[in-house]
Amino acid sequence: MAITTAYSSVSLSCYPSNSSPNKPPFNIHNISPSPSKNNSIKLVPIAAALATLITSADEEVLPLTNSSASSAAVSLSGETERFLAFRQSDYDVEMDWRDGISVRRRRRRKRRKQESENLEDDRREISNLSSKPKKSGQYLTSKAEAEYSFCLKEEERVEALRKKVEITKGNVLTLSQWAKVAGMSRINLDKILCNGREAQERIIKCYRRLVISVAASYQGKGLSMQDLIQEGNLGLLHGAKKFNPQKGYKLSTYVYWWIRQAIRRAIAKKSRITRIPGSISELVPRICEANAVLGRRLGRFPTCAEIAAEVNKNVLTVEVALGRTREPISLDQSINGGSRISLQDITAGPEEITPEVMVKKRFMKRDVEKLLQGLCDREITVLKLHFGLHGDTPKSYEEIGRHLKLSRERVRQISCTALSKLREKTTINDLKVYIE
Repeated sequence: MAITTAYSSVSLSCYPSNSSPNKPPFNIHNISPSPSKNNSIKLVPIAAALATLITSADEEVLPLTNSSASSAAVSLSGETERFLAFRQSDYDVEMDWRDGISVRRRRRRKRRKQESENLEDDRREISNLSSKPKKSGQYLTSKAEAEYSFCLKEEERVEALRKKVEITKGNVLTLSQWAKVAGMSRINLDKILCNGREAQERIIKCYRRLVISVAASYQGKGLSMQDLIQEGNLGLLHGAKKFNPQKGYKLSTYVYWWIRQAIRRAIAKKSRITRIPGSISELVPRICEANAVLGRRLGRFPTCAEIAAEVNKNVLTVEVALGRTREPISLDQSINGGSRISLQDITAGPEEITPEVMVKKRFMKRDVEKLLQGLCDREITVLKLHFGLHGDTPKSYEEIGRHLKLSRERVRQISCTALSKLREKTTINDLKVYIE
């Protein structure tokens, strides 16, 4: 009788040697690989499992011989191994896919967490900047002020050494050469520079409101608000370098006057096209205030003498200050709105000479040459060099003596002799016309 077996539809019901018969039967289709085990299943001896075979026709049990059972067991074990290998490969692919997804998820979670932390830091910083301090100097303690001031002083000291050496040698120093000149290692020099920069940033950040409050009172005097704040920050850092914490006062009290001084000097130097001295720029506000007070008191425009008496200055000083503070105008500016004539067309230059003056100088030069004709060549040369008759700079007797290889006394004698000869001539009276 032919026996047809299909391993895909055969269920083997058997029990291991150490198991109880109450457990469910073993099914080959329920085999699944386990990552914690070696994916090997101990099968019951096939000879005991294949005790009976149920046929599809008459459900007759056919005994199997030892040879047929052995061949069936070998075929079934090979099929089982292939099936297990296939399931193991699918499991490996699935685990790799799951591992990749988990790695990507962890990366996304980490990136989102970092972004949220950065956003929270930005919000915290903005809230700190926008919040108004309750009292001045609450951001820096006395200890922090002393430490930052010391860092700025150390940075200024090494910078002064670098500039001094560069001016002496004429070349730019490297970081190693700079450290050698300062007498320290490169690591210590880097630390000093980093601490100095950190101190500058921290001081500017903490005292920003103080600088803004001082700069706001100087608006409308020739510089923008941004420029005033920048100049105030420079004064703040300069004052922090000069700060002495042992005196007992706070840094904000000390740097206030340095901030004001830096802003005032910047206005005096950069607010005008032509720079005026600092003494005059400080005197101008006093003069303007005295002018306004005297105008209300007298009911008219005060004179320069009255303003000078009010500010306790000389009249000439007040006139110079008022003259220097005038706003410059352009020479290309037209006289009136509809005219094409500019100020340059009607303003005479310093070297402008009228025709009458040119004719007068020509005749005077001719008369002087006629007057000198009665002298010798040496006397004429000495007089021309001494009085600058050729248009050159007049020279002294000593310079003329070096030029003519004569002594100073001899040159003086020649000059006196020549002048006495000219006084005896009658044509000298004709030159008085040019003097009048």
